[in-house]
Amino acid sequence: MSFRTILMELRHRGVLKVAAAYAAIGWVLIEVLSLLFENFDAPDWVLKVTTTFILVGFPVACLMAWGFDITPEGVRPMPSARRKSIPQPADAVTGQADVGELSPTPSVAVLAFDNLSADPEQAYFSDGIAEDIIIDLSRLSHLRVIARNSSFTYKGRPVDVRQVGRELSVRYVLEGSVRKAGQKVRVASQLTDTTTGALVWAERYERDLTDIFAVQDEITLKIIEALRLKLTPEMEAQLTRRVAVDLEARNLFLRGREHAFLLTANSNAEARKLLERAIAISPGFAAAQGCIAFTLVDDYVMGRGDDPQRSLESGLAIAQRACAVDDQDPYAHVYLSLALLWNRQHEEAMVAVRRSLALAPNLAEGHMQLANLQYYMGDIEDALKTLDTYMQFDPMHPEIVLYFLAEAQAASGQFDAAVTTLKRRLERNPKSETSYALLASCYGQLGRFEESREAWAQVLRIAPGFSLERRRRILPYKTPEIFELRIEGLRKAGLQL
Repeated sequence: MSFRTILMELRHRGVLKVAAAYAAIGWVLIEVLSLLFENFDAPDWVLKVTTTFILVGFPVACLMAWGFDITPEGVRPMPSARRKSIPQPADAVTGQADVGELSPTPSVAVLAFDNLSADPEQAYFSDGIAEDIIIDLSRLSHLRVIARNSSFTYKGRPVDVRQVGRELSVRYVLEGSVRKAGQKVRVASQLTDTTTGALVWAERYERDLTDIFAVQDEITLKIIEALRLKLTPEMEAQLTRRVAVDLEARNLFLRGREHAFLLTANSNAEARKLLERAIAISPGFAAAQGCIAFTLVDDYVMGRGDDPQRSLESGLAIAQRACAVDDQDPYAHVYLSLALLWNRQHEEAMVAVRRSLALAPNLAEGHMQLANLQYYMGDIEDALKTLDTYMQFDPMHPEIVLYFLAEAQAASGQFDAAVTTLKRRLERNPKSETSYALLASCYGQLGRFEESREAWAQVLRIAPGFSLERRRRILPYKTPEIFELRIEGLRKAGLQL
């Protein structure tokens, strides 16, 4: 470990501050006591013993500062950056565990920041800081940033940053912790080189809660500086650009977004309640509006509520409003593209997603939306390439991505590959009736009719009301022949549809 690395670790843990404070206080104390002992004619050995105790206490204080942190909730151990490894993720194509190779492009994974506050429910706040840093860094085209979905896989689990580097194929890992106490917040962060385990940069911030946005900007710029990335003045201005948002509105947004990520009827409804409260406080909060649009489109796709079509129309209108309020928000454009796609406005959806990726070239969700759009527009080869790009940003992608991959493989005639991909998805989600339906079609195309009928039986067992007609009606294909290819596979197997 280099001297610079040791110095940065000492600074990060507050040892240098404690050492300086102890030395200053100890010197003053010795001077004062020497005068007092002289005036009271105390024996010489008294001052010598007192000085010895003060000197012995110096390394003890430094060791305590290294291992513990004094907080409003009491003394707590310092979180360690060296932890055990976790199982490796599966490769996106083969399904086999793999050790990634580093790309020549600088790369970073921002792990979920540890919530050290007294209230465990404050985790959304620490998660929000890490995610905002991910979004900011994703704006840099010359830096590969791992998606939240993959980097947050390690949340609350013991990890070794070098193992994280191998699993996510990244050179650097950012870790951090957040502690809220009243109107104060303390944020500690450190950047580690995963190839050596050496600390590259570390810092602690103690600020008023209202300064949290400035802290996020400082951390982002420190990472860029540490990685020696060059920024134009325009890029730096864009990175540190913040739309004025009330702190309570931001907290409501972070809580609402966590609910929206769950993608259920109840979570979507709860998300909208929180997000609407955020917008009531900060009417120009584009991110909150975009998130509401996302939940409404999801409800339409899943056929929830009394009037799904109205949900789609509302989602589109709100997404358009979000982009009008803040044209620089990349997520707002992703959600607008999503709403336009399901409204079958394919060309307009392409404009929106391209705008999102222009703002944030590393935004994984932008690449995922582009791949889906390309698939529904019939650009299958492009969709497969974009999915591959997406998986580089999100190596631990959710299982639904395997379904999207299988759809594109089947549409390009790669039925064997689609079968393999669908089996992998069903290992992770055995109750996916859509996967069994596509599997039945692929088996039919391959002439494996008995297996096709068995897969279709699973569809009807899981979802007795499964309707191909509804899917034909709502799936936003620009080229209907892709869906008819699925029907053809089922008919080849002699299934009654």
